[in-house]
Amino acid sequence: MEIARSQRRTPAVADVVLGLPLYRSAPELQVRLEDFELFAIDRLRVLKGISDGLSRGKKPDEVETLVRDLLKSNMSHPQASEVINKDIISHFVLRLVYCRTEELRKWFLSMETTLFRYRFRLESSEVQRALMAEFDLPYKAVSNAEFENVKEKLGQVADSIGPKKKSMPNADTIFYKVPFEEVPELVAGRRVFLLKGYAYVAMNQVSSLVVTRFRSHLSKALVLTNRKWTSTIREREADRLTPIVESLSTSYLGPDYSQPREFAEISLKDIDQLAKSSFPLCMRHLFEKVKVVVIQSVLLLLHHKSIIKKNFPGVGLKLDDALAFWKAEFSRKIGAERFDKEYAYGIRHNYGKEGKRTDYTPYSCQKIISSTPGVGDHHGCPFRHFRSAR
Repeated sequence: MEIARSQRRTPAVADVVLGLPLYRSAPELQVRLEDFELFAIDRLRVLKGISDGLSRGKKPDEVETLVRDLLKSNMSHPQASEVINKDIISHFVLRLVYCRTEELRKWFLSMETTLFRYRFRLESSEVQRALMAEFDLPYKAVSNAEFENVKEKLGQVADSIGPKKKSMPNADTIFYKVPFEEVPELVAGRRVFLLKGYAYVAMNQVSSLVVTRFRSHLSKALVLTNRKWTSTIREREADRLTPIVESLSTSYLGPDYSQPREFAEISLKDIDQLAKSSFPLCMRHLFEKVKVVVIQSVLLLLHHKSIIKKNFPGVGLKLDDALAFWKAEFSRKIGAERFDKEYAYGIRHNYGKEGKRTDYTPYSCQKIISSTPGVGDHHGCPFRHFRSAR
């Protein structure tokens, strides 16, 4: 994939089946530099939307609706013929962004796999079979004779999944016999019949086969992309693409509070009331701890401030008000002069006004949940890390 400032040309994409790309190889097309970043941001909104939905415990049917809405609101294009191009370009840009560390690869792999799973489920059975052919899955449908031998067992599994529906399989139902280790989620959920190391997978469950293959391919591709990034791309594109790539994973994707709005701006005088009425529980807890006068050391104070200061841009508090808030809090321990010399820079940095000028995103629920607070720490997810007495 070549980045250029000229108009891109439409590629011949061999790995697209009826609008659902498989992302097997980077397309041979030119991409305008502005599209390189904007398309990636749109896709990142989709992936982070999925991540937030999963962290909130949404059920599969709710996630399916969420995915449909996220794609509709973020992955459209004024030109219908360019929708597929946007899909492919955005995936490969984010693959470059998220290949750089193990943590980034793990998150991207999980979210892209989830996105693919639900997109696959939204396709018709004809498209699903075509996708199986594209992946060259080496599975054959169970013959009628073999089906008759295991029909009763298959019916028992179907009843255990949905006893009210009594969806007894018949001769028209297509089943695939698959090594059980290739469909771990179906085995774990007791949704398939097992016999002699094989799982009998119905056509309506075939997404597990395709998703497993998709995940395996993407996992290997991320490792290879990391090698290319480290060995050649990062240095070669140091003056153009590298700053974009390195900042995308921490970009703030919330509302733009820097622009004039119809509603009143959030100011410093609003913070105390907003903390009680609108802050997430984790941030409210940190805010209250920061306000406690009996904090014993500057180090502890700074540790807790470093966690919640990244959330203030997301709340909509202006930089000047944020500086005033932290200066008032810091000054109780270290004095205003030391704050200006040593700590104001870090706050301006989080607002994208210093350093590489990245407007950092507030921590997601998933990141907070996966953190490991130590003894005496106050950050973390209250529903996971806090005791009831706390």
